[in-house]
Amino acid sequence: MAAAEKPVLARYKDRMEKAFSALKDEFASLRTGRATAGLLDQVMVDAYGSSVPINTVASVSVPEPRSISVSIWDRAMVTPIEKAIRNAGLGLNPVVDGQSLRVPVPPLTEERRRDLAKIAAKYAEQQKIAIRNVRRDANDDLKKAEKDSTITQDEQRRMETEVQKFTDELIKRVDEALKTKEQEIMQV
Repeated sequence: MAAAEKPVLARYKDRMEKAFSALKDEFASLRTGRATAGLLDQVMVDAYGSSVPINTVASVSVPEPRSISVSIWDRAMVTPIEKAIRNAGLGLNPVVDGQSLRVPVPPLTEERRRDLAKIAAKYAEQQKIAIRNVRRDANDDLKKAEKDSTITQDEQRRMETEVQKFTDELIKRVDEALKTKEQEIMQV
């Protein structure tokens, strides 16, 4: 019967991995002083009656370390994209250059660096909570399976230990990713 429960653990591990992956995506959208195409990934543009990510209406590239280039496919979208970047809270001011935008990335101030480090810590904490919630769901399901006599009490304990081990491993990876991101942000 335990073999039938293995996919359940794999499903929980997959959910935990997705939480870690989401953290990496959130970290990519944080500004570190260097220009990256991922910096604009979270920017949503009002286009054709709906809100869409910027990469669906333009291509984003990084020609220089301190600037981002946004090539807009539809001339009518220049102004909405410019407004979306200005209002995204990234501290960026795009410059219209025909049917494209040049977005200079100014150096970060010490105060802004500290704010970004706090935001990174908040993102990390949210994902730790998500990982712990998955652990709680797994443990609840294992207790229910043991109560329903689907698995034995020994199997339940072994699987709970395995879930806890994986949870601890992912929490450690989140902490390491946060430490790396904070160093990247604080680097002048």
